[in-house]
Amino acid sequence: MNLWLIPFFPLIGFALNGILGRRVSKQLISVIGVGTVAASFLYVVAILLKLSPLNTAYSEHYFTWIQSGFLQVGFDLVIDRLTSVMLLVVTGVGLLIHIYSIGYMAEDSGYYRFFSFLNLFMFFMLILVLASNLLLLFVGWEGVGLSSYLLVSFYFHEDWVTNAGNKAFIVNRIGDFGFTLGILLTVVTFHTLDFGKMATAVGTMPAEVGFGTLTVLTLLLFAGATGKSAQIPLFVWLPDAMAGPTPVSALIHAATMVTAGVYMIARLSFLYDHAPVAMSFVAVVGLITAVMAATIGMAQNDIKRVFAYSTISQLGYMFLGLGVGAYSAGIFHLMTHAFFKALLFLGAGSVIHGLSGEQDLRHMGGLRKAMPITFWTLGAACLAISGFPGFSGFFSKDAILSAAYTHAPWMFWIGAITAGITAFYVFRAYFLAFFGEYRGHHHAHESPPVMTLPLIVLAVLSIGGGYINVPTWLSPAFPLSEHENVTAMVISASFGILGIIIAAIMYVFRPGLAESFKNAMGPLYTLVLNKYYVDEFYQAAIVKPLEGISRTFLWRGVDEGLIDTGLVNGLGRVVRDWGSMFRRYQSGSIRNYATLILAGSLLVIFVFILAGSTR
Repeated sequence: MNLWLIPFFPLIGFALNGILGRRVSKQLISVIGVGTVAASFLYVVAILLKLSPLNTAYSEHYFTWIQSGFLQVGFDLVIDRLTSVMLLVVTGVGLLIHIYSIGYMAEDSGYYRFFSFLNLFMFFMLILVLASNLLLLFVGWEGVGLSSYLLVSFYFHEDWVTNAGNKAFIVNRIGDFGFTLGILLTVVTFHTLDFGKMATAVGTMPAEVGFGTLTVLTLLLFAGATGKSAQIPLFVWLPDAMAGPTPVSALIHAATMVTAGVYMIARLSFLYDHAPVAMSFVAVVGLITAVMAATIGMAQNDIKRVFAYSTISQLGYMFLGLGVGAYSAGIFHLMTHAFFKALLFLGAGSVIHGLSGEQDLRHMGGLRKAMPITFWTLGAACLAISGFPGFSGFFSKDAILSAAYTHAPWMFWIGAITAGITAFYVFRAYFLAFFGEYRGHHHAHESPPVMTLPLIVLAVLSIGGGYINVPTWLSPAFPLSEHENVTAMVISASFGILGIIIAAIMYVFRPGLAESFKNAMGPLYTLVLNKYYVDEFYQAAIVKPLEGISRTFLWRGVDEGLIDTGLVNGLGRVVRDWGSMFRRYQSGSIRNYATLILAGSLLVIFVFILAGSTR
């Protein structure tokens, strides 16, 4: 089947545009950048049709990568039902984002660099998805981290942009430290990193009642997921990642990097099933993250930041599903989220493009007439993320909440209320942008067809994507332990509809209520507006102390004091002083040299005479 070709096509696009991009036309750059991703998508479809119905995993071994004692790691790729869903999402949604980028980045001087980095991102994500062992997955895992840094920092001439890129990279390194320890503990525990062999080994082990090796292992791996998928406490990088171009935000949030943690836990579900303590921890962290991010989103005024916090919140739902054992529901929501979240960001990008770079919702309004395609398609995305009945998010989110209702009703109620909050703040942004009087300073216009066509396709998927029966498709990998609960579905959908109604009242019919509500909330509104001061806390408790230690002890004490002054410069001074003394004997005068040789010879003769007389 040559599975290696799936990631290889984008890799070729990265290399060609990166090397030749300066010397070729934008049209050719577009053909290479988009064409290589299209080739991957079509090749995935061809493979799935050939392997259908894919009841068993299909793998390919290319070479032995590491052979050391009992540990053997191969460069092996695998495709199964879980992988197939991810491949279609990554390549399909990624292709639409690449097409959209042709119009959005048309005037950018770094056009070739952008498409080169975007292809690199696709390559590493596809390696992550296709990997048949944990170490190769980690290569893709770190690769998407590198690619996100390059793309978030794309406008590197701005300090705040490079700071955002650094923040994303560093925060993820914190989580990845735990992930690395988890990989090492996996080697010690199972003597392998191959997913199939690990599943066979753990199948003979009993589930841990308390806090054992498997619990520690899975929690360490989850530490990496909290970074990649922006969960508490490592979620702070994702809102700042909006510094990159909007298509980057769509790719990171919808189809690639932030879904990696969800995919990893689903891939290793056989481990988490044996560590119920870790499962509960995953569910609670996801639920808290969903609530916290949703409340922050209520007060944001940057349209991209609103949708960024919605990503964090929706990822929280996915982890809630995984934590209660509803793996297929979590992956189902990953897929539908890819559709409507890509549409939300690309729709936001269309608004920004149509307003010449304006991102502040307070400077928008009344855009539905000037931007009708963006208005209708973005509306479909807002209904989908709100869990409106019949739209894609309704099916996947309610599958998670139904499982939560069975597992722990209190989790369901918190999740359902959060669904109402989500609907409120998403439609708040939608109504502020498209209804009322225009409050901006730029002439609004609709985006070109190369940008609106992907919006239309994603709108269709956002509406109908929920009818793709992913849970049943994944049943060979994840037995259908979760069941639909009509009561839970009605309650959660009702909260979503209520959120939409409240948003309409406050921002369309009686806009003065919003200001009154803001004033009534007082300090609580300030707390939410400032994102609970989490960044400020990290600055005060972690960043500043580390900077102080680095400056005072490591820089001035160790680097300047010990190394420079004590070792490097000190040794230099010793050599210089000895050299100053000996250079006096290097006068260049033959007469002086002859005198010294004579004096030395006489001294030697004297010593021998003196030694002979003492015998």
